Amino acid sequence: MIQRCHGFKDLLPRDMELFRLVEREFLKSTSAWGYREVRTPTIEYLYLFTSAGTLTPGKLRRTYSFLDWDGWSGERVVLKPDATIPVARMYAECMSGQSPARLAYVTNTFMFDDSGKKTRERWQCGAELIGSGASGIDSELMSMAYEILNYLSVPNVRFRLSHSGLLAVLLRNAGFSPEEFNRIFDELLDGNESAFDRIKESRPELAEALSLMLGLNGKTAGFLKNLKALLKDSFTSGENAIDDFIAVTEMAQSLGIPCEINLAAAKGYEYYTGIIFHIMSGEEIIGGGGRYDDLVGLLGGLETPAAGFALYMDKLMKLSSVQLNQAGSGKYACIQNQCEKPEEALLVAHTLRKLGWQVRFDATSTQAEQTGVMIQVLPQHKLTVNDLAGKVQPVECSLEKLAEVIEKEYRFD
Repeated sequence: MIQRCHGFKDLLPRDMELFRLVEREFLKSTSAWGYREVRTPTIEYLYLFTSAGTLTPGKLRRTYSFLDWDGWSGERVVLKPDATIPVARMYAECMSGQSPARLAYVTNTFMFDDSGKKTRERWQCGAELIGSGASGIDSELMSMAYEILNYLSVPNVRFRLSHSGLLAVLLRNAGFSPEEFNRIFDELLDGNESAFDRIKESRPELAEALSLMLGLNGKTAGFLKNLKALLKDSFTSGENAIDDFIAVTEMAQSLGIPCEINLAAAKGYEYYTGIIFHIMSGEEIIGGGGRYDDLVGLLGGLETPAAGFALYMDKLMKLSSVQLNQAGSGKYACIQNQCEKPEEALLVAHTLRKLGWQVRFDATSTQAEQTGVMIQVLPQHKLTVNDLAGKVQPVECSLEKLAEVIEKEYRFD
């Protein structure tokens, strides 16, 4: 028995129904907000992710890379480990100056994992707003993500907010060398919260400021204002970052988006420059995003502000399964042909498909109960339409009357 590659998974029919449900809702919602769908290649040059330091070393070590041989030479390429960087590359290469660009996508990314706990191919729905630095952009993205999750009936959604710019100012004020700064900042973005403890040990003068910041866990914008007042003398270089953090948090709260501040929850990507948010369902992270104003410029384009988010498809498929169950399946028909010739059964199927039904041939009674109605094609051009779930009594009719009977008796909408 040849099995699939370790760390990858097959999507069976039920899985694909859930996948398409999430994909349809995401693309319908983003389109209503003015976002246009794009798609980037699965393979990109490795230097796209290394030349500008756009991924942390920890993430780069887990990419799938290989030599793309071309005649006498070759170039190192990767299966894309991130979706935002290729979209920023596409914008810089093909759409420069088209601002603002609202872009949406459904794509897979690849990241090696040897723990056995995570899949190595990860599907996500993403949206990027490139070319606008307006203060409401971050809140627009958060509001759109929240709306999509509500449509998908995802329970207990909240946004956990951190700020990359505030963390960067904190580390620079600590007097770390560039090497120390990069190492600690990368660790924080990789989710290693113990790095805060090492900052306290090496820079005890920052212990009070750190305690104040990390004590913000679960708090709201009012506590950020208090923090700004407490740190105004010793932390003046971080004033802009705190003001931005306050503005985004207040706007999100005014829109009814449930959010909490957790500065220690800074896990993300090195290209983030401002707000970072993780989207939670209970205690599970189901998505995230943030602001990355430097990324397009780092990739060779014009300096362009940008922000975006991604929702993790595997999480949403699991959490949205209840909605799929509730959607019903009354637009399915099973056909059993009891005539010698198949032509009439094919005509019945054609009639039903024009009415928007899905049709199966030679299905069992059990399948009919699960999917809608059973239609028996009898000799002498007769049909029997039977709803085995018991919603409607059996009806005998001709092919000419089938559409009328189906529309009148078997709507199930």
